[in-house]
Amino acid sequence: MQNKETDQTPWVSIVIPLFNEADVFPQLVQRLTDILNKSPFIMEVVMIDDGSNDGTDRILAELAMGDERFKALFLSRNFGHQIAVSAGMAHINASKACMIIDGDLQDPPELVFKMFEILTGEVEYDVVYAVRKNRKENRIKVGMYFAFYRILNYFSDIYIPYDSGDFALISRKVVDIINLMPERSRFLRGLRSWVGFKQKEFVYDRQERYAGKSKYSFKMLLKLAFDGIYNFSDKPLRMITKLGLGTIMLGLFYFAFILLKRKLGYEVIDGFPSLIMLILFFSGVQLLSIGIIAEYISRIYLESKGRPLYVIQRVIEKKQIVS
Repeated sequence: MQNKETDQTPWVSIVIPLFNEADVFPQLVQRLTDILNKSPFIMEVVMIDDGSNDGTDRILAELAMGDERFKALFLSRNFGHQIAVSAGMAHINASKACMIIDGDLQDPPELVFKMFEILTGEVEYDVVYAVRKNRKENRIKVGMYFAFYRILNYFSDIYIPYDSGDFALISRKVVDIINLMPERSRFLRGLRSWVGFKQKEFVYDRQERYAGKSKYSFKMLLKLAFDGIYNFSDKPLRMITKLGLGTIMLGLFYFAFILLKRKLGYEVIDGFPSLIMLILFFSGVQLLSIGIIAEYISRIYLESKGRPLYVIQRVIEKKQIVS
């Protein structure tokens, strides 16, 4: 193990994005401090304030100025969870690994030691990703997550492990590769899978949120789902062709059916309702196709601007404030 007295370079960095987490912050810091105190090797905690307005930024600044093991990054506004995590990953000092974890304590930070043992064991891995065995959340939300991962893997060109979130321990090599990816619509668990290398699942029971409310609204979860699908597959685009061919075949079949009924002497109902039905059907197909294309174009538009992923207002590290 690392000698704390002779080498002050941390082996592991824990990256934690924060947005309005003042209620949970004291308990989070207490558990992290216990981990740092008993760790056999040097560790650091990189916390990113993602534009909080409940006082999280103030207490985070006080913590970082009082304990050099904590580094604080303050973004200029709320850029979103995935961007905040990306900012933290770009500012770690660890030589071996980085743990990504949320600040709500649903994912126990104490698991870092077991995950590190797997990462550096006899069979070394570059990614140890956590898989949720049980989730203490409402059934509707659990069901939506279950369906999401199955739909995602149907569309995705790569395999993204079922029921795995951003909670993971990844090697410094993988961190450096992900940091080179400048894409704005980030889906980190997808990027983690895309990178490849040897990956190992770690099954655990997810806890209830310690305090406060989840910052992921249904709209935000839906956006994250779309980012996962559209960023890792062109299958929706190819499905437009199949959808178009299918509607053409359906139209031809219906036309042949009407002609056959007339020829056989059956009554054919003509009129407004049938026309409206056909117009609505084909209009829906066209709008759906345009919407899918627009999703890809919007991502091209965002990437073409070349703006930075985030803006850092200040950094507090080792009791020094960097503006």
